[in-house]
Amino acid sequence: MRQSHQLPLVGLLLFSLIPRQQCEICEVSKEYYTALNPLISTMINSKYTKGIHAANVLLSLRLGGILNPNQEQQLIQQVNTAVENKKPSLTSGQLALAILALGACKGPDGISINYSELIKILGNKYKAEIKNMEDHDGNPLTNYYQLSLDILALCLFSGNYSITEVIKILDPESKNYYFHQQFSVDTGAMAVLALTCVKRSITSGQNKIDTKDLETIDNHMESLIAKILCQKKENGLLGNIYSTGEAMQALFVSSDYYNKNQWDCQKTRDIVLTEISQGAFRMPTAAAQILPALMGKTYLDINKDSSCVYGSDNFNISTQEPISVTPAVPHSQIEVNYSVVVNNQIDNIMVSVADGSVFLDVMEKAQKENATLFSFTVEESSWGPYITTVRGIKANNNDRTYWELLSNGEPLSQGVGSYVVHAGDDLEVRWSIY
Repeated sequence: MRQSHQLPLVGLLLFSLIPRQQCEICEVSKEYYTALNPLISTMINSKYTKGIHAANVLLSLRLGGILNPNQEQQLIQQVNTAVENKKPSLTSGQLALAILALGACKGPDGISINYSELIKILGNKYKAEIKNMEDHDGNPLTNYYQLSLDILALCLFSGNYSITEVIKILDPESKNYYFHQQFSVDTGAMAVLALTCVKRSITSGQNKIDTKDLETIDNHMESLIAKILCQKKENGLLGNIYSTGEAMQALFVSSDYYNKNQWDCQKTRDIVLTEISQGAFRMPTAAAQILPALMGKTYLDINKDSSCVYGSDNFNISTQEPISVTPAVPHSQIEVNYSVVVNNQIDNIMVSVADGSVFLDVMEKAQKENATLFSFTVEESSWGPYITTVRGIKANNNDRTYWELLSNGEPLSQGVGSYVVHAGDDLEVRWSIY
């Protein structure tokens, strides 16, 4: 069930009456920090904030200066242990995110992080991504979001990378920014952050390149920002609710590339706060990606040599499980139609599940009814359960294939473990090419 975190009506009204001024950064003011408590509670208490999946949470909470030293140390140990134990199997993006989280600021004494070793390993994983692109029609091992994370981490932590290669890879017209011909806002935003870091390294004298290359970086950033703003919704969201946080970060650091009347950042902030109050951020990664922007921070604020800021009295950090809304009829059953679509073959089944069930519950029930047609496997990710195979067919980045989730013909922005189904829904898992 969706969590209920309603802000007091008077508080929201007063917030909406704050004078609107165009600005590059529009963080939530301290007197309204309590509005962010649901995000923090989700991040700290979720069962998915474990091991390597805790990296996003650690990064977000450290940038916000929200944790106390004990909480921080526990999360650092989780991430550091996961990195040490799983280095070979981590994707490049997972390792990059872990490095960013561990090095977000100068942490507590007693924990030693060998950044030079981690950056060297990340550099090798990054090269493997590039090699895969050369061998498989421009497709990386993972995706452009992770590739941009790699570049950002290598840039911030003085790793080795070719600026000319970065310029070539992050060309705004690359197919890898698109998903079903739709520009991926969070991927574009991460590329902007990576390019901004690279540009700053050039203008600060750390790297020297041809003036033409610097102009190309500017052109790339301007084009990517334009594409992000083209996905701006009337209500202020940038792409969807889950891509908005990183898009805000990208816009914060690139105000030279758009006119101030093209984006009302306060409007975006306000709709995000409304979504928080309605329990939109059920997964810790979703909460972690929106929080930095709401506090006026970006991933470019990471500095392993800068002292960490610790917990503010403005936040109420609870270690209890968030309270969920109890269904009006706890044990009532609903019926939905569930289909698996592979090419032109469609297999469907009517499934009865408890009211309040999520998409994954429907898949599990269908598998019980007919394992031949509806078998599937999942793995845990920082976004919750992720479908890896259906009927033994596995997604493949080289072929740009994946299992797409739809409800009533519309692609879902929520994951299989988050989307709450409704009576009469026509649910579909479709073998797709992006």
